Amino acid sequence: MPLDTVKYKRDGRITYITLNRPRVLNAVNIALEQDLAAALRQFDLDDEAWVAILHGAGRAFCAGADVKERFHDPDAKQRDLDWGMGMNPEGFLGRCINWKPIVAAVHGHCLAYGLVIAAECDLIVASEDAHFGLTETLRGFPGGPAWAKVQTFMPSKVATEMLLTGESLPASELYRLGLINRLVPAGKHMEAARELAAKILKAPPLAVRSGVRVTRRPWVRAAAEADYYQTALRLHLTEDFEESARAFMEKREPILKGR
Repeated sequence: MPLDTVKYKRDGRITYITLNRPRVLNAVNIALEQDLAAALRQFDLDDEAWVAILHGAGRAFCAGADVKERFHDPDAKQRDLDWGMGMNPEGFLGRCINWKPIVAAVHGHCLAYGLVIAAECDLIVASEDAHFGLTETLRGFPGGPAWAKVQTFMPSKVATEMLLTGESLPASELYRLGLINRLVPAGKHMEAARELAAKILKAPPLAVRSGVRVTRRPWVRAAAEADYYQTALRLHLTEDFEESARAFMEKREPILKGR
């Protein structure tokens, strides 16, 4: 199936899913969101594919949402809020048929929406040059569901600090706290992800999938609760939300008013 913003390739039992907007550090626009959902669905339904590696083309895994398209333009913003595939509590991977394992291979930026995608994956390999952040807060957007996914696997006040400040942390710190399975030198993240995928393939696939199903459930439940509490705040209609998006595109500090 041809996709514009995501590449899909299977090599034996391993599928490679590549976020492919390298000029904008794989920022997630509506097209990428839809293409990624389609690629993951294709992987889930492919009987010959048993494990996937999800990674980003170019200099980063994913720098977050495409602010210009998704949040600043009113029509696109409304479409995103109403129909976003990855913004709902179940995300991309919370509802599957076959529950196959996915390894995120992360390098460079892994921010906001990028961290949401990585956190949903069952295992994470990261290069030492990677850094992770819940930067939604800096854009005036609710980051609770993203925090819930991270908190499920890294129960720490550090995750709360990431949410409240929007600041990013190096991969080494999140490896120490347990969010990352493998920390490798820069440029070795794909090699390490393949090695981890090969280990998974040595186990009976149906047993592996039972593990995937049970370990995804906690973040789905937690993210749904966070979404329930934050949706009523309607942050996407605030002045600070619009100002934060505008300031980001104009490369300046936002003038925040708390309304």
